[in-house]
Amino acid sequence: MNLQLPQGLAFALRNVFRHRVRSAATLAAISLGVAGLILAGGFVQDIFIQLGEAVIHSQSGHIQIVRQGYREGRTRSPDSFLIDQPDKLKQELADQPGVQIVLSRLGFTGMINNGKRDLGIVGEGVEPDAEAKLGTYMRYIEGRALADGDSDGIVLGQGVAKSLGLKAGDRVNLVITLAQGAVNTLDFEVIGVFQSFSKDFDARAVRISLKAARNLMDNDSAHVMVLLLNRTTDTDRVVASLRHKLGPDKYEIASWRALSDFYDKTQQLYETQFGVLRLIILLMVLLSVANSVNMTLFERTREFGTLLALGDRPGAVFRLIMTESMLLGLIGAGLGMSLGCAAAWTISAIGIPMPPPPNANIGYTAFIRIMPLEVLTAGGIGLVATCLAAVMPARRASRMHVVDALRQGA
Repeated sequence: MNLQLPQGLAFALRNVFRHRVRSAATLAAISLGVAGLILAGGFVQDIFIQLGEAVIHSQSGHIQIVRQGYREGRTRSPDSFLIDQPDKLKQELADQPGVQIVLSRLGFTGMINNGKRDLGIVGEGVEPDAEAKLGTYMRYIEGRALADGDSDGIVLGQGVAKSLGLKAGDRVNLVITLAQGAVNTLDFEVIGVFQSFSKDFDARAVRISLKAARNLMDNDSAHVMVLLLNRTTDTDRVVASLRHKLGPDKYEIASWRALSDFYDKTQQLYETQFGVLRLIILLMVLLSVANSVNMTLFERTREFGTLLALGDRPGAVFRLIMTESMLLGLIGAGLGMSLGCAAAWTISAIGIPMPPPPNANIGYTAFIRIMPLEVLTAGGIGLVATCLAAVMPARRASRMHVVDALRQGA
């Protein structure tokens, strides 16, 4: 059984390929525009994904749980917002579906002294081996990371080490003031110097073991419970589940996005820029296709006049031109999607070296993410732009007087 196209569609398809050079130029404009949208969209999506993973795996984890009021009151009275029995809560959180690791952190502020001068710091007592699994985006430029056995070890942010001229192997003193007014101090050995994703964090951050922090602060509690999930896409689901399970009155449960104002602002910036890029490409395709369609219709004026003289209604001529444009758009969009995906795979196989983003320390290798929705959206934009470009010329051609059309080119 032979499958045949409807007569009107077959006629329109023949017309598309009758002017091969002009049709090829139009198809090139459409396909390059669609491919450009796919590449730009995939690049922006990769920025979002890699930036999010950098935030998660250098500082915040996927979810953080603190006592109500801790984020507003921690600088004034951090001891008022301690999580009592953190090990019990930790076990309860670890049983939650989708949770990979739960970590306890104990925060403190104080001074670090190198024997010559002091520097104000924001410190954390952490579980070293568990933090090593979380902090895969934290790079040590000198020395090594903390281990569970480093009872008197300390790691410093790059900014802290630079300000005090410290290196691995040096000895420092940490001095903090307890809630009762007493001053406590402990001596530590610098184990390593790290770079995280944030320069601001590295300028004031130090980390010691959780056991040493509890000794320094004279308590057995924690300020923050950090959750690392199996998949970033599960974050919202786990947050909602924890809020239902733990209740909203005792704990604040925040996702990594809520903790990172920088990420949301960066996303808004890039989405605005990509929206402008889409508009520019849409206009470029519109103008290119409109120019091609106008030239084609001008050359075919007598043909349309003949169709009208033979009894075709103006609506039939309009539909014929729009069908030809739709076929051009479909073919161009298909070619553009194929070209864009092929280019994305090729570029991703090589990688794009990128400098550190603003307020960041670490560069990265960018890729082009092939997102099915972005690919379909790009193809849709190419098709819609082609059809829109043909509306006015098709309307004008369908309303020509038969006599004037037949005289054209005579």
